[in-house]
Amino acid sequence: MTIERKTHTINAAGKSLGRLSTQIADLLRGKGKVEFTPNKDEGDFVMIENIDKMLVTGNKMKQKIYHHFTGFIGGMKETTMEKLVEKKGKQEVLKKSVAGMLPRNKLKVGMLKRLKIK
Repeated sequence: MTIERKTHTINAAGKSLGRLSTQIADLLRGKGKVEFTPNKDEGDFVMIENIDKMLVTGNKMKQKIYHHFTGFIGGMKETTMEKLVEKKGKQEVLKKSVAGMLPRNKLKVGMLKRLKIK
């Protein structure tokens, strides 16, 4: 049995980060399909347009902190959303948000590969 994957194109202009991430995670996981099962990767491809016009509400740009551990003693690194957007763009913020909403197992990597951001 082959999996039929559709391609969804989403315009991010005027949409908030959290609501957009939830919509993308559901499509990548395939939760809207009748044959959805949690242990199979049956999601669709998702393409995002106008990422620069995506909204980030409140004071998240200055208050939201991303953590990264280097593996060494005292190696906890912190960066704010503002610095992350300045360095890597809003694409990285959206990817991190969607990745946090996907299941933490071996299927996650394949699901994230189907996410294309223009």
